[in-house]
Amino acid sequence: MPAALKIVRRLSSLYKHLKSPKFSRNETPLFLNMITEVSKIDPTTFTFEPCDSLENPYFQTYDNKAREILSRAASLLARGEVVAMPTETVYGLASNALNPEAVKKIFSIKNRPADNPLIVHISSLKMLRSLLPNPEAKIPGIYLEIIKKFWPGPLTILLPKSSLIPDEVTCNQQTVAVRFPSHPIARALITLCGFPLAAPSANISGRPSPTIASHVFNDLNTKVSMIIDGGQCVSGVESTVLDVLSNPKLPTILRPGGVTFEDLFPMPGMSGLRVYKKDFIDEKLEMAPTTPGMKYRHYSPDAQVILIDPKEEKSSLEDRTKKMKELVEKEIFEIRKSSKKRIGILRTIKTSASLSSTPIPQKIKDNLSCENFIPIESQYGNEIDQECDNFVNPAITLSSTNGLVHSKNIDLIEYNLGDSIAFPEEVARQLFKGLRFLDDRKVDYIIVEGMKEEKEGLAVMNRLRKAASKIVD
Repeated sequence: MPAALKIVRRLSSLYKHLKSPKFSRNETPLFLNMITEVSKIDPTTFTFEPCDSLENPYFQTYDNKAREILSRAASLLARGEVVAMPTETVYGLASNALNPEAVKKIFSIKNRPADNPLIVHISSLKMLRSLLPNPEAKIPGIYLEIIKKFWPGPLTILLPKSSLIPDEVTCNQQTVAVRFPSHPIARALITLCGFPLAAPSANISGRPSPTIASHVFNDLNTKVSMIIDGGQCVSGVESTVLDVLSNPKLPTILRPGGVTFEDLFPMPGMSGLRVYKKDFIDEKLEMAPTTPGMKYRHYSPDAQVILIDPKEEKSSLEDRTKKMKELVEKEIFEIRKSSKKRIGILRTIKTSASLSSTPIPQKIKDNLSCENFIPIESQYGNEIDQECDNFVNPAITLSSTNGLVHSKNIDLIEYNLGDSIAFPEEVARQLFKGLRFLDDRKVDYIIVEGMKEEKEGLAVMNRLRKAASKIVD
């Protein structure tokens, strides 16, 4: 894309932001003249040596442009600026975790509650040990085998906080949440910086987390200096947070994520493993959370989310599917009584032949599928095609009795998250993407088919319960 056209489009986006009713005249003007750079990097160009050690690995890349982009990002971070980067979970809004003023920018840009802690991201065990309270301090032994198996990866552990970590990161808690991401770009950037990065999701607080670069751009354009586009996130939901400090005999998953309960339970010392909110609730922890994702409503699109969650644990798949279909159709019927009639559905199982089998005329499909979804269309490669792969019969309406579909009366849009029974990890990967996809189509309601709280389903249902304005069981 020519540079001049990029500038025109970014200025156009800024103008739309200023004219938007969501823009407050009291909003800080600090970022209004900032042009957000979006730079694409292929994560497969990175290798890490030694490949079998987490002690102090360093990266190599044959892509000089990628190295130059990361060098610019590292310079921004060293100056106390904020950069959006990809991780294997969701895109993160990164700043120097040891710089309190830089950390404050994260809270300001996201409009994040001041008592919602951040996770510190590292790139080596050497960096981790430098963050412990004193030189003699050791990583708690119960974590060692877990680190060996699941790091780098979507697992966060709670550790004692040292004086190096600003209170702004932990929100004055005496513990700090730390993880070692596996995404090559995140690892390389932290390594290049030489300091850990605080990095919550790169979105406006409360919104669905971003899993592709365009999600970040839509939320934070003109608010950050740089967005590094590394493609779609592999996990799609935030990291699992594990706490063994509060009670070593009863380790706790404070937030479910990409490393599942089933993954952790067989590990040494994990026989008493519990899941917060599922197995117990602690009022003190509710008031002063030690990790993000616990206290506030999260992951919510503009549309109202209705979660369908049939409570029939021992029912057959056929019975559950039938019940799910009935509940979805009942909610659609109830919504249609109101003046708000545009509905989105996130599918996790095949619940309705009547809503999924009618062919869509190609002309209508072309007009509706994905045009104008990405604000800087050509900059993100194949994202549009990836969205369309999950876009199911957008033109079907319940009132269609003759098999004909009229584009002017389209009021039901379906998005397939995947097969929750066979591939729960795919549902997790697509969840936030599906919520944002339907929200971009200005639906009034999003009906979501729930799934069993097993494996990645535990994380998916955790996010959906926080996003939902209504739960139907």
